[in-house]
Amino acid sequence: MTETVLPFAILAYLLALLLCGVRLLRGPSAEDRVLALDTLYVVALALIAALSIALGHPFNFEGVLAIAMLGFVGTVAAALYLLRVKGGSNADVG
Repeated sequence: MTETVLPFAILAYLLALLLCGVRLLRGPSAEDRVLALDTLYVVALALIAALSIALGHPFNFEGVLAIAMLGFVGTVAAALYLLRVKGGSNADVG
């Protein structure tokens, strides 16, 4: 069953990557771009996992973990930047 479902999942992940890339480039606001980037790295992680299963290679856990940590840190940094630039709240955020 995995052999029949996996190609469809990989195509869905590729479509999601394409749509996230479009939102990243065309997003009307910076917040939309940050959310698109966050979704982009999560979908990329899922695509890497699906490809490793489909190709029969051992799952590269360390690489996926590194991408997840960098994506999380990048999203938090971008959110804090947007809070400070757009003047979200007067509270000290850092």
